[in-house]
Amino acid sequence: MTIDSSIVEELDDVNRPNQAPDTTAVAAAAHDRKRGKDGPRRFMFLRNAKALTGIAILVFFTIIAIIGPWIAPYDPSAQSDDLLQPPSWQHWMGTTHLGQDIFSQLIVGTRGVMVVGFVAGILATAIGVIIGVSAGYLGGVGDETLSALSNVFLVIPQLPLIIIIAGQLPSVGGITVAVVIAVTGWAWGARVLRAQTLSLRKRDFVEAARATGERSWRIITAEILPNLTAIIASGFVGTVTFAVLSLITLAFIGIGSGSDWNWGTILFWAQSQLALQRGAWWWFIPAGLCIALLGMGLTLINFGIDEFVNPRLRSTALNARSLRRRGIRPRIGFTPVVYEAPGAADRRDVTDAAAAALRTETAARAVEAKRAAKGARS
Repeated sequence: MTIDSSIVEELDDVNRPNQAPDTTAVAAAAHDRKRGKDGPRRFMFLRNAKALTGIAILVFFTIIAIIGPWIAPYDPSAQSDDLLQPPSWQHWMGTTHLGQDIFSQLIVGTRGVMVVGFVAGILATAIGVIIGVSAGYLGGVGDETLSALSNVFLVIPQLPLIIIIAGQLPSVGGITVAVVIAVTGWAWGARVLRAQTLSLRKRDFVEAARATGERSWRIITAEILPNLTAIIASGFVGTVTFAVLSLITLAFIGIGSGSDWNWGTILFWAQSQLALQRGAWWWFIPAGLCIALLGMGLTLINFGIDEFVNPRLRSTALNARSLRRRGIRPRIGFTPVVYEAPGAADRRDVTDAAAAALRTETAARAVEAKRAAKGARS
């Protein structure tokens, strides 16, 4: 009877139960695992569940804003004989007092909300970056002048100022409202960027660039602005949120054209026609849910940026699986912070790899021992 040489080798291994696993292989496995972990860390922001959820919501509304006018089943301003009807197969979200399809109004109105939000966010962020970074880097009289200008806009109530400016304009369209919001809403971002620039302008890498004779615009664009990217992104998201809420508020109180559809216009007509008193819940609830959903998405993106920038919160994101294994769940208003001892991660990787190698080796021995015993009986 011929015995497989692999069985003999495994039986010899069984006779040496106390043999330790190959430490070289264990260390190599731990090194490979460590390299595998370092790769995804570069994309930690996209691994954040809050940021991914917020981005998905924002992308969804952006797609609706782009294709909305083509997929709307009806003309949002077209009237019909179906007056104030609840949701049905013909009108998925019901109709208004004039028989207008609310679902079509909601889809078409998404474009106005998103356009105003992004245009106002881009303009306000650009103004804030120019004024805030310039004031923080230049210093002296320029800093005092730009800071005084920012303080003037900070102490003026923004929403009343927007209402006054928009009310005095001959025509109030979406772009006009976006420009008004941008002109009045840049001061907070500029103030934060100025404070961060004051901190960065004394750093060693900025001083080294200045000592080598680099021009000021080169230092600002190549040395300072890259370190302000997360703060600029957070300010942009906050400005978009403020712009969307401001547009809806202006439309709700009747400032603007009633034929330019957005979510605030839907709420304006619902309020003016006493939809709540008449029990027409389908007239205002869908628009309110869209406002809340978009606001939640933007807020989640801001939370994700905060966790990406803040080193204390970043440690929690990197150790999310470890926290779940320990049964740690963040509470409302509380984010657990994980402190790792020096070399703890490497020691844990080596220990896990050694345990996995030992389990694999034990299982292989057991299988081959059964095969050997079966072969001996036959």
